[in-house]
Amino acid sequence: MKSEKKLICAYGDDVLGTRDGIELAESIAAGEIKASEAIEAAISRARKVNPSLNAIVTETYEQARKQQKAPGTGLLAGVPSFIKDTDHVKGAPTLWGSRSLPNKPADVSSSFVEQFLSVGLVSLGKSTLPEFGLTASTESLATGSTHNPWNLDYSAGGSSGGSAALVAAGVVPLAHGNDGGGSIRIPAACCGLVGLKPSRSRLANPEGAEKMPINIVCHGVISRSVRDTAAFYAAAEEHYRNPDLPEIGLVQHPGKERLRIGLFTDTPDHTPSHPDSAAVAVNAGKLCEDLGHNVEAISCPFKAQVMQEFLIYWGMVAFYIHHFGKKLFKTEFDREKLEIWTLELSRFFRKNLLKAPFIIRRLKKFSHQYENIFSNYDILLSPTLAHAPPKIGYLGPEISFETHFERLRQYVAFTPIQNTAGAPAISLPLGFSRKGLPIGIQFAAAYGQDKRLLELALELEEARPWALVGKP
Repeated sequence: MKSEKKLICAYGDDVLGTRDGIELAESIAAGEIKASEAIEAAISRARKVNPSLNAIVTETYEQARKQQKAPGTGLLAGVPSFIKDTDHVKGAPTLWGSRSLPNKPADVSSSFVEQFLSVGLVSLGKSTLPEFGLTASTESLATGSTHNPWNLDYSAGGSSGGSAALVAAGVVPLAHGNDGGGSIRIPAACCGLVGLKPSRSRLANPEGAEKMPINIVCHGVISRSVRDTAAFYAAAEEHYRNPDLPEIGLVQHPGKERLRIGLFTDTPDHTPSHPDSAAVAVNAGKLCEDLGHNVEAISCPFKAQVMQEFLIYWGMVAFYIHHFGKKLFKTEFDREKLEIWTLELSRFFRKNLLKAPFIIRRLKKFSHQYENIFSNYDILLSPTLAHAPPKIGYLGPEISFETHFERLRQYVAFTPIQNTAGAPAISLPLGFSRKGLPIGIQFAAAYGQDKRLLELALELEEARPWALVGKP
């Protein structure tokens, strides 16, 4: 599948080759290659393609070189990676894609970063995001636009777009992302990758999550292979496992159970997805049927009100940043440098302030409504996004709030459901648009059923392996 313009990829004749993280870690453990060679190859690849991608905000190459001299012992020991610039990494600034925060190195790493590094990954730096991760394309006034390796004219998605671009281009096998409304699944879909949003509190929670009325944000990874994602979660559980959730363990094989799958392509307000996205979803359903699963075509089981109220709750995040940024980030904060989208999203929430207590109450109840759907189905299958990746600028920082809001509402119509419910969902790269851009398909499950999603994902990957950028 070819795009309209030249693909940008870093794959070459070096020690990384096209290895995924597990194969690379096994090669390092067996002494076939050195961890230092893997780190240097990844640094070389980053320097080659980042001028085109613009996916790295802070390089920590020297720290990575020091770290690999005493590599960890996790499943992914010695594997190079990147951390999204939302979390503190000791010695590096945390800028959140915004001009409003100072460029000061963090004194300590966040609890999640400690968990992330515990699996043996070696961070090469911080990846880009839109301002405070508040939209679905990685474009900001602070760092510029991050480009999609499949076609540089197009968005890499957001908000974990920098990580996705680096993984898709072949710089590293997997990288950190986090997801408050689809921010792992959206860039995974845009860049032809695997993106699992885990169950709420599966991993160490983002700092401050406990202060939110509803914790919608969770950490995770974006990878090229399902087994890398599975390995990360298994290794992360060795560092911390939530006792209130079923253990995932190391998922290495497809599940034997044949699943009841509900397939829909319309959004909660019953707007049809773009024909390209709908076709890929239907085709994914046929693949599931061929594998023996029971697939039933249904209408979207969620009401438009859930999405409308989620967007108001989303505005509350911007409101808190706008009015309490200094307390939230515990550092200097210049609200005068916030972008239009953040400011207007804050004002949008303020207009709905009196409704907020009732909205929060209903959103809290939604998790029970969501779980009830799974009395009839094991999995819900839909497009990850309502249409293929848009061009750079479509959700850029300089467009009007009204235009941005309406475009975002239509585009990101599927992913916030699981953030509200706290449930897991995974995006898999199961097709392309007619323009040659990746289209992701979302598989969602009940709370705690992350393992079931990984088992299904392994089965689908085995049945229909996906292409890498420049490596069909």
